This record gives sequence, C-alpha cells and structure tokens, in this order.
Amino acid sequence: MSTLKIAIQKSGRLNEDSLQLLKECGISIDHRNAQLKATARNFPLEVFYLRNGDIPQYLQDGVVDIAILGENTLIEKGEDLPIVERLGFSKCKVSLAVPKEVDYTGIEYFKNKRIATTYTNTLDKFLKEKGVQASYHKIAGSVEIAPNIGLADGICDIVSSGGTLFANGLKEAEVMFWSEAVLTKSPVLTLDKQVLLDKLQFRIQSVLKGRANRYVLLNAPNDKVEAIIKIIPGMKSPTVLPLAKAGWSSVHTVIPKNKFWEIIDELKVLGAEGILTTEIEKMVL
Repeated sequence: MSTLKIAIQKSGRLNEDSLQLLKECGISIDHRNAQLKATARNFPLEVFYLRNGDIPQYLQDGVVDIAILGENTLIEKGEDLPIVERLGFSKCKVSLAVPKEVDYTGIEYFKNKRIATTYTNTLDKFLKEKGVQASYHKIAGSVEIAPNIGLADGICDIVSSGGTLFANGLKEAEVMFWSEAVLTKSPVLTLDKQVLLDKLQFRIQSVLKGRANRYVLLNAPNDKVEAIIKIIPGMKSPTVLPLAKAGWSSVHTVIPKNKFWEIIDELKVLGAEGILTTEIEKMVL
C-alpha cells in the first residue's frame, strides 16, 4: 500500500500550525523530540521535518510527495510548484523596508541602492516589474541589521507585526505581496499517491470550512422568519422549528465568520432573540 510523504517545517509556528491541522483532520502522528521522520497511526502518511528553505527541492526531486510551507518560500524557491490548497494560517507580508529617517516617496528610492534580503529571486522579479535596478546582498538571517552596519540602504524581508523593523530603526516602505501557509505537491506525484492526497485534501477542506464559519441558533417571530432567512441562507437552507411559545420559531443555520457581527446586527433589527453561536469543528459538504 502506498504511503504519502509530507514535509513540514521542522520547528516554529508553521510547524505547530501544520501539526494542528493534521490533528484536526483526524490523523494521529507518533513524534518524539529531535525525530526527523514520523509515521501516522491511522492514515497512510509519513511526516518529514525539514528546513523550510529545503522543502521545494525535496518536492522537485520526488523525495517527498506533498508539503505545507509558506507561500513566500514557494515563490522564492519553487515557483513551478502548484498551490493545491491555501491554508489560511501563518500569514505575513514580504515587504521592502528603509531606515525610519528616510523620506520615502516611492519605489524609485531603491534605484541603484543596496538591498539586503534572503529573497533575492523574489526581489529581482519584483523590481524588474517596477523597472528599478538595484544591487542585492543575500543574507541568511538577521536581515534587519544590514542598514545599521552600512551594508545596505534597505531590506526585503518577511513582516508580521512590524515590531522587529521598529526595534531596528526601520519602517515598511512597500508591501510586495501577502503570504500564508499553502499545501503543495511534487511534480512527479504518482496516481496512487494522488488518490491519497485527494482524501487528505477533502479532510483539510472540511476543517478549513469549519474554521471559516459559525453555527447559529436563534428565536424569531414567525412573521420575521422569511426576512431572516434571506440574511442567513445557510449551506442549503436554514432549519426552522416551531417553539412551544405560539407564533415563534427556532432558526438554525451557518454564517461566515468574517461577516459575523454584521449579520448579528441585522438579525437583532429583525427581532431575533436568544442568539447562540458556536464554533464548527468540521463542515463536510
């Protein structure tokens, strides 16, 4: 029987979120500290814990079949690898930053400047699209210190909260693109392993849909139910049940998490009462 080999980052937040996703997919993994490979007990899956920057090459060589990694790494080192699923966690920006005292007025600032970065391929493509020529200093880590020691006029790096930039006397100048964790696959994936990937992806999609929605129960006057249903159509149609109190019904449905408060405000205006919400573990459609 085939076994699907998945690569994830060996440590850090992306590692934790990837393992949590697999756990929510019902996959139990036996893993011990410092172990570089682990096997799932209840799904034909082997997990490889690798350096994030090495994963694209392992995929291209067929050493691993699929991977969860940052989209920024995929763009920098594996642009030919497909995004199978966007996973919605480990979100960040890849940005250009300059010393805070610089009067930055636009991308032309970087013309003939020196830029320190780990993402030379990404930066080169971005600046060529903007028609700007610059020189690059490739640095493996601690990119933010480069302007302070005179190595560069600016940097290109990942930005999450912006705290690291501020601590090093820098400010964000240009957002090149937004990044998140993605699921990708090897270009030499066999048909039998594609079948396993399809099964895993189905589970992942069910978890992601659950995370993106909320289950809502509310009570409403019968003469308002039709108007309420127009606001909360549900997956197919809301469940409407009569209450013991005459003239009232209970409405059960699902609403998008990102529109939660807007919808709740509208429901209250229409006379909905006793509104209860709960998280959804999984949505199987």
